[in-house]
Amino acid sequence: MFKRNTWGLIIWSTILLIGLGSCDSDDNAVADIPFTADVFNSVNGRQVAFQGITNNAVSWSWDFGDGNTSTSQNPVHRYAEGGYYVATLTATDENGATLTSEVSLALDLPPYALLVGNQTEEGYDGKTWRISSEHSAFDYFAFSDADLTLFDGTPAPLPAGIFGSGLGMGEIYNDEFTFYFDGSYKMDLKEDGTAFSGLVFQFLSFGGANIRNLGGEDFGLCTAAYTPAEDATFTFTESEDMTTTSAFGPGGMITYEGVTTLDFSGTEFVGFWDYENKVILQDITNSTMRLVVFVAASPDVPGINTNAIILTFEAVD
Repeated sequence: MFKRNTWGLIIWSTILLIGLGSCDSDDNAVADIPFTADVFNSVNGRQVAFQGITNNAVSWSWDFGDGNTSTSQNPVHRYAEGGYYVATLTATDENGATLTSEVSLALDLPPYALLVGNQTEEGYDGKTWRISSEHSAFDYFAFSDADLTLFDGTPAPLPAGIFGSGLGMGEIYNDEFTFYFDGSYKMDLKEDGTAFSGLVFQFLSFGGANIRNLGGEDFGLCTAAYTPAEDATFTFTESEDMTTTSAFGPGGMITYEGVTTLDFSGTEFVGFWDYENKVILQDITNSTMRLVVFVAASPDVPGINTNAIILTFEAVD
């Protein structure tokens, strides 16, 4: 009997010691978990479900980047407008220490945000575009009539690299145009300092003094020297009735209704330099945009648009 009781006591004592040891080990493991904070999110349109993935946090503070906040660990927030945002989580532990984690969001981007890029990124320096040498299925040379009808005898769409391989003016594919969130604008015409331009415009405005490359003269096109302004700006209008000169409109004018436009200060332009520096933005994605630029190509109607060129631009990485 005594032996059995002794062995029973030893067995139960061992179990108890093992159990106590296990509890101490768990407590130490909890204590050894570092204080961490991270963000997970899922997006549905402008609505974002956030999760604060934290260890040892006792409170959570969210700044959604649009002026709204939350103290929930896993909030759901709907942004009033599409755009670029940075959402920031600040987690606090029981000792008052804090950690922050943030996530960049691109939500239901409107055309303006696609044009100027993500101004919330560190080191943001605008979004830069150039004429795409690939061209798109929608690029062509047109009359400046109401329907932008294909110009007689020209290919549609424009073949890839046509201004270089066909007309010897490949330098126009190098020029870069940068749009900034605050409405400022910059052109980089590279080392040659020349812009894609209209031949008639150059002769009538400057007597041809600025012309550098006559490769496109059969189509009224050339390149010409231009000095960009230091403090240029642009204006983006999402929908307006744009009235401009046209040899095909009554009284030499035509109105394109409900179009998105880009306009520029002074004599600045995007892609093409002529009398009309305002352009129609037909389409835009994060990587491409398609513009209608106007050309006054006939000396018989000086200063009046006779043609248009539909051009695809690509975003420069």
